[in-house]
Parts: sequence; C-alpha cells; structure tokens
Amino acid sequence: MPNLLETCGLTAFYGDFQAIFGVDMQLQAGETIAVIGANGAGKSTLMRSIAGVIANRSDMILHSGEPIGSIDAADVVRRGIALVPEGRRLFPSLTVEENLQIGSYGKRDAGYWSLNTVYELFPVLRERRRNPATALSGGQQQMVAIGRALMSNPEVLLCDELSLGLAPVVIKDIYGAFAKIRASGAAIVIVEQDIAQALKVADRVYCMMEGRITLTGRPAELDRADIHAAYFGASTDELA
Repeated sequence: MPNLLETCGLTAFYGDFQAIFGVDMQLQAGETIAVIGANGAGKSTLMRSIAGVIANRSDMILHSGEPIGSIDAADVVRRGIALVPEGRRLFPSLTVEENLQIGSYGKRDAGYWSLNTVYELFPVLRERRRNPATALSGGQQQMVAIGRALMSNPEVLLCDELSLGLAPVVIKDIYGAFAKIRASGAAIVIVEQDIAQALKVADRVYCMMEGRITLTGRPAELDRADIHAAYFGASTDELA
C-alpha cells in the first residue's frame, strides 16, 4: 500500500529564496505526525506546499501514490487534503456558521463532517454561530478554522501552529478534539513549536531546522538531547 501522503525531495521557494531543501516525509492512513522546529525552520512552507498554496514539481508530493505537487489549492481540497492555516485566516465579514459553510465548498463526499458534527465537536460554536467569526476569542476562532477544514471531509488534515498565542487551558481543549477527528478516519499533520504538546499527540515526529529534516522517529524512541540538537542545532543546553 502506498503512503497516504508523501513528499519526495521537496523543495520550495519564495522568489529566489529557497525555504525548504529536499524534504522527505511520509504519512500513513489514520496516523498523526507532528512537524516541530523553531521559527523560520520551514514548517509552514511545508504545509503550504502540500496544500497547493506554493506550486512545486508534480512528483515532489504524492497523494495515495499519485503526483499532486503542481495542482492548485482548490483541487488539493477536492482530493481530500485540508489546511488549517497559521493565523486562522477567517472571513471577518461572515458569521461563524458562514465561515464553516465555506469549508464545504468542493467537499469530496457526504462523509462524517457536517455543521451538526462540527458543533458536537465544539459546542461553543453552536452557541456563537450567528456571531461574526472574528468577534470570538482566539481559541474559539481556532475552533472555527478547524471546523471549516473538517467541513470538506478531509482524509488528511494539515494543522499549522494551532497553539500559537493561546492559553494552555484552551490548547488542551483543542487538542482534546483530536481523538474524535482521528476516529472519523482523518490522518493528521500537526505543525508545532511546543515540543511537549507535539510528543503527546503524535505517532511520529519530524524535526526541521533551516528548511531541512534533522530528526525523525517515534516519540518514545527520541532522546531529549537528540531532539534539542535537531531543533536548535546544539545539544549543550537542556531541552526546556
């Protein structure tokens, strides 16, 4: 069986600036992987490349064995890959419910996720469904962004910096929803700066530094000193 999602020597550029270099990553059906690294490591560029926001050579990204690296973002969603972008990127002129409904545009099929199941996952959104999405708290806005992506019924959910700027109790609530998301059949890729959080939820971890994969493995197999060296490029300080 081919991997559900795979990058093969993936490179990405912003104009003449090369942001990632030869990244190889694999995701299997039903799996959760975490991509960790400091600011500027290339994590978000990797997510944007997979989501079709950044165009690449076709064979650098494979979905169920088929090359998709050169297709546009709308077609990536139709194939079943949805991105929860860094910063949430909600539509300020639309209500919570309208933001969620936009996620169903081009959905693959009548799968598990609908307005009702998203509201079951995040009950507070049902209460606030008539409110402007950007009038919600940061954590609630993140729930809207996740729900919007789920409305496309993805088999791969890409989550970019979910915990950024959120209080620990809110982060706990958001990550608490992941068991149900996985139970719906979705595989998940999480980009995180919070190493401890990433290690808790992931089946496997990739660490990036300066646009390259510097370490990969299962959380239980990774030594703290090795993670520190892969994350920061040095192993002299104890991992925080």
